[in-house]
Amino acid sequence: MTSNAIPAPEPVSLSQSLHTVLQELHQNPYPHVPNPPQCKKRASVALVLRVRPTFNHLLDRSSLPGNDTSAPVNQQLDTFFSQPWVQNGDPEVLFIKRASRVGDRWTGHVALPGGKRDPEDADDRAAAIREASEEVGLDLTTDDYISVGNLPERVVTSSWGSVPLMVLCPYVFLLTSCDSPSLALQPSEVASTHWVSLNVLLSPSSRTVEHVDMTQRIASTGGLMARLASRSMMGYMQFSAIELNPTETLQCSINLKRNIEAVRATTLLQRCKSWVCGPQRATDQSPPLLLWGLTLGILADFLDMLPPHTAVQLWNYPNFTSPDLRFIVNLLTYQLRKRNVHHVKFGARPQPNDTAVDGETAALPVSKEKNDRNQVGIGGLGVGRYYGSSDKSPDGSAYAVGIMLRGYYQKIRVALYVFVVWRMAVGSFAAFYVWKYLQRRRLAG
Repeated sequence: MTSNAIPAPEPVSLSQSLHTVLQELHQNPYPHVPNPPQCKKRASVALVLRVRPTFNHLLDRSSLPGNDTSAPVNQQLDTFFSQPWVQNGDPEVLFIKRASRVGDRWTGHVALPGGKRDPEDADDRAAAIREASEEVGLDLTTDDYISVGNLPERVVTSSWGSVPLMVLCPYVFLLTSCDSPSLALQPSEVASTHWVSLNVLLSPSSRTVEHVDMTQRIASTGGLMARLASRSMMGYMQFSAIELNPTETLQCSINLKRNIEAVRATTLLQRCKSWVCGPQRATDQSPPLLLWGLTLGILADFLDMLPPHTAVQLWNYPNFTSPDLRFIVNLLTYQLRKRNVHHVKFGARPQPNDTAVDGETAALPVSKEKNDRNQVGIGGLGVGRYYGSSDKSPDGSAYAVGIMLRGYYQKIRVALYVFVVWRMAVGSFAAFYVWKYLQRRRLAG
């Protein structure tokens, strides 16, 4: 008896998927995003990729073909990924850990090499190349690198989108050498560098949360009511994060002693954070290396193109650790989250009865929303890429996490006001019953 079952297709390796994604990025560049009014700053970052050879597929370096930079980029990519050691290798991404600096909005964060565009930079890509050279000593213009293309540009704003800060432009570069490049870290900018496997970034087991003290940001941008909320027990804000497990790390020797002392320092604030957020690592151990916020937003654009295409499903909405504030946020955003997730999942414009009641989050013409889907707050996410039947940019794509966040931070503002009123009511009732209790005791005495 013969079987007519169709054999299952062979699984596609991560290197093969990466090859496809890089070809697509080169053939379909993302559009230029102009600066918003009264915001002149632009910044660029470099997403540097390499393939690490595995032990079971050692290579003869003398027979390796050199990268022909005179050939078209598509041909350079085909030649590189046709090599057996590449097909069976482990693709990795280069991250930096920023040096601790007073007044730096991103101090100590895991990031990509990059920085602000200078007047002498020819374009945004040139700024990414210059910053990579200055910060970590990488010369991305040599024959060992392929300049692949860009990821979605976006407007970076202050907390919760109140003030535009700059336009951020990510560019993708591929190292074609099998050897690890030598790095020279700038002490004032970079504390360490880390090569991290794409398998780690894609793994659900690497997903965690980062707890952030938002009281100062809320107090400075949210007005009187927000200041009152920040002074009460609102707890920490939780953001989606990935715990990195680097395959190769380089520490800046000048900053190493300073970082060790910072890890060992135990402050009252750290003890409070441990009490609110749960047990933390011992103080004599290095804290986990977490990728979150703006850089995770950039990576989400890239990771969502790779199988199993679950970057959006693994992402969680930002929320707070305070139980009552968390409940209020969940309650006020339930319908909005349900609508936005439905929109991302099915790629269809929701019917009028499914839209939010406020005009800002109603379904609007694409021409009015082009810039919205490129905006991301510094503590939030960006993005993810998806292909749906509506809300498309000219190349047919949109940004899934950007759609999921539509109207969310506006609801959080409302939740903070409700939270303040709730806490004041609870405090008033408590004070009233304490006063009544004391009155009864005084009369009884």
